[in-house]
Amino acid sequence: MLRLGGRGLLLGLAVAAAAVLAARLMGWWGPRTGFRLFTPEELSRYRGRPGDPGVYLALLGRVYDVSSGRRHYEPGSHYSGFAGRDASRAFVTGDYSEAGLVDDISDLSSSEMLTLQNWLSFYEKNYVCVGRVIGRFYGEDGLPTPALTQVEAMITRGVEANKLELQEKQTFPPCNAEWSSARGSRLWCSQKSGGVSRDWIGVPRKLYKPGAKEPRCVCVRTTGPPSDQTPDNPPHRNRGDLDHPNLAEYTGCPPLAITCSFPL
Repeated sequence: MLRLGGRGLLLGLAVAAAAVLAARLMGWWGPRTGFRLFTPEELSRYRGRPGDPGVYLALLGRVYDVSSGRRHYEPGSHYSGFAGRDASRAFVTGDYSEAGLVDDISDLSSSEMLTLQNWLSFYEKNYVCVGRVIGRFYGEDGLPTPALTQVEAMITRGVEANKLELQEKQTFPPCNAEWSSARGSRLWCSQKSGGVSRDWIGVPRKLYKPGAKEPRCVCVRTTGPPSDQTPDNPPHRNRGDLDHPNLAEYTGCPPLAITCSFPL
């Protein structure tokens, strides 16, 4: 019961985090008064050069005053390319060339969008947002463009994917694994394998996922009802998740062994 409670707590936190994120996104990107609108040309004057009025950078169209951290962004510093422009793409790719310091993120994945969201959280926490830059993410009226709406949708999908991944990891924790030239490979389960603390150990199985090229080793609970059993299901066979259709045994390993060894 403690394990189920812990799993429910983790999933509850994931759901709560998704709700908080949605609220933050609406707050970050919705209409706000008192914000200055910059053209790209105006923003380019804020690079920390002698005579410049300050050091600003933009991320997903939001302009931050980073003058308090100018040593990181002024000319000659490691992140100087971010100053005076929206270089959202480079926050993910690490490409600090002129070709990479751009705001085009149209081909990034949902997980990469989550990286941008994490950076946005960092700047919201540590610096003051002073306005928005007119262009890809905000129009001349200061409102989000379709491109920014698409970013928001991808971040939301990324949060949902992370929530499902967390749920799967609780059900099928990764195996411990080791390999040596003398003994070959060994896969085994423990109550903390995969970084998932639980009150059961499990046995190694191959988990096949749609779209994945190779299966991965997971630890599978061997007693009690299946994890996906609903109250209206018939009585279970007390085999845990062993009968899950995406699982397969390791050849040469006893079905209920908690350790599988494969000598060279």
